[in-house]
Amino acid sequence: MTALQLRFLLVPFLTSTMGAAQYLMQDAALLNYLDRRFLSLEKRLEKCNQDILEYVEEFRDFSKMTLSRLAGLNNHKAEVKSEVENLLTRIERAQRDIDYFGSARDSNTCIGVHEDLVKQQLSEAAEEKTKLKLTLNASCDQMLAGIKSLKIVKKTGDKHGSWMKDPGKKHAKIYLLSGSVNNVILEFANIMTFIESNPTLKARRVTLPFAWEGTGHIIYQGFLFYHRYGSLNEIIKFNIQRRNITDQMLLPGAGRIPVYQLSPSTKIDLAIDEQGLWAIHAEPETEGNIVITKINHITMAVEHTWDTSCNSKGAEAAFMICNTLYVVYNFPSGGTSRIQCVYDVLEAVSTHEIPVLHFPKRQGSHCTIHYNPKEKQLFAWGDGSQIIYKLHTRQKV
Repeated sequence: MTALQLRFLLVPFLTSTMGAAQYLMQDAALLNYLDRRFLSLEKRLEKCNQDILEYVEEFRDFSKMTLSRLAGLNNHKAEVKSEVENLLTRIERAQRDIDYFGSARDSNTCIGVHEDLVKQQLSEAAEEKTKLKLTLNASCDQMLAGIKSLKIVKKTGDKHGSWMKDPGKKHAKIYLLSGSVNNVILEFANIMTFIESNPTLKARRVTLPFAWEGTGHIIYQGFLFYHRYGSLNEIIKFNIQRRNITDQMLLPGAGRIPVYQLSPSTKIDLAIDEQGLWAIHAEPETEGNIVITKINHITMAVEHTWDTSCNSKGAEAAFMICNTLYVVYNFPSGGTSRIQCVYDVLEAVSTHEIPVLHFPKRQGSHCTIHYNPKEKQLFAWGDGSQIIYKLHTRQKV
């Protein structure tokens, strides 16, 4: 009986022992498999590292070869430069010889050539003048005869700034641009809103992406045209309603010196008259004389440029009326502003035909004077005051 019980106990024990041995064999096989896989991965990583080392070595060889060739190119460049300089010297000698033989020719022939050249230049100048008269509306025949009265609309107190209406729009909005460097326009519904004691509370603020420089900006047909702060001569065209830049241009020759001696913050003064957009500036090459440029306000392209006889010394501002530049002069300490230089691009008016015109009933100075061709008035900024001047005009002779 005891033997039978022992037998029944040994059978389960042997069965469990055999199962455990089987599991051990399976684990050993799994470990062997994993070991082989790791060995394979290690071999691949080793090969990858070896390939990388080979690539690095090849790249170093390539860099050395490239640097060597660049050094050779520099040597060739020096040789070519020397040959070009030698060729230029020979060309200069040949040109001198040609000039010498040319001067030895019959003087009558030279005189005839020079006369033909002068005739050609006169013909081209007359043709250019005819084109300008067609481009610019010659029917705009009004000239300034006097400044009748002034009205001080408001006094903001800021020394520099400009204010204006848009002569290209039918609305009555007023725009205030305070300071010689700023990027915020204040837009008022009308002049009464602007005059109110707390106008900034009722103003629409328009922030520009780039600040302006000086006080020579202008608003025309819904766009602000201004000299970008920090640039030499970049003019930006900004859509006030959409609040984005639509175009820009570089004004050749401008931006190096102030356009007016008494308003040194303004390097480029933009103006509007019956013909559209103008730029007023000065250049060192003109010995400080003022230059005016007609700009197409749609394409922002330069249409024509004139060197005037009006000097920037003693000038504080200027404006355009019917193709004619009027320059305002004053004293450094301030006084009565006066117009004593006029330049008509079509040569219909000369300074000698207009007596010196004084601004009435006011002692001080202006940093900005803009003409509004729609209302035939001047919008000025003088000693912190916003002023309107009414004008008296007459027909050009």
